[in-house]
Amino acid sequence: MAKVTILETLKDEILKKFKEESKMIFKQMYSLGENPYKGKSLGHVGGIVIKELKYKNFRFYFITDGYKLKIMDESKLVDLLIRFVRMSNKKEQQKTIDEIRKILLHFGPEGFG
Repeated sequence: MAKVTILETLKDEILKKFKEESKMIFKQMYSLGENPYKGKSLGHVGGIVIKELKYKNFRFYFITDGYKLKIMDESKLVDLLIRFVRMSNKKEQQKTIDEIRKILLHFGPEGFG
């Protein structure tokens, strides 16, 4: 089972925007622990994969180690970390993806601290 983390700033944003619906969103996010292959792949920066999960008109972006995800079987995915870093609506999608890439290029995964 992979470990799923969500940045505190993103948690706060989801709770503020979605109120009661946030429970469904968090459930969908944490389900990646059981099935880390879910989500649409948007690209790679170094060995880090950027993926998204959709909920209605919103996208929730997460990063993970593409190398581990690709070669490890499910029993060895316990040390895989999936970190949700941003969300956007359809209109802001490309801008958000470009921002995630820029942070990964300059600072690596630690840039989302």
